[in-house]
Amino acid sequence: MKLTIPDFLIPSFRTNHAGETGAVFIYKAILMVSRDSEVIDFSKSHLKTESEHLRMIEEILEKKYRSKLIPLWKIAGFLTGFIPALFGKNFIFATIYYVESFVEKHYEQQIKSLGSIKKYTNIKRFIKKLQDDEVSHKNEARFSAKKFSTLQVLWGRIVNSGSSFAVKLSKKI
Repeated sequence: MKLTIPDFLIPSFRTNHAGETGAVFIYKAILMVSRDSEVIDFSKSHLKTESEHLRMIEEILEKKYRSKLIPLWKIAGFLTGFIPALFGKNFIFATIYYVESFVEKHYEQQIKSLGSIKKYTNIKRFIKKLQDDEVSHKNEARFSAKKFSTLQVLWGRIVNSGSSFAVKLSKKI
């Protein structure tokens, strides 16, 4: 069954597409740098999930509605994976934790915007599935890192601010 995105949710799906594109590049960058077997396994698994999310979103979001800034989101995603990978696995896990915490809230806003209207049940279920995967990634990163340093928390705030800016921009362009 082909899902239909309600018109009012198209800007959010534009950001979902941009975000999943960025996520794919986060993991590609981590895999280019890290030699830690735990990080490699973690990243390969998450790259597979994020690639699947991207594929599913591309099936339902027409090209004309996608962000015109995809090259920027690829670069931003790459840097968001590359920079922490230079500092080791706890920085990587902190990055994923903060990215996924942001994404969890972003998807929750979309779910709430659909309310309890029956005709939105399938798209709501689709978003919830994406959200559940992202929460799983967040929890896995948190469990793997155990504790974040002050510098990692600061980095997390930078990541959160960047994610917020990217959503605002990709909703429009």
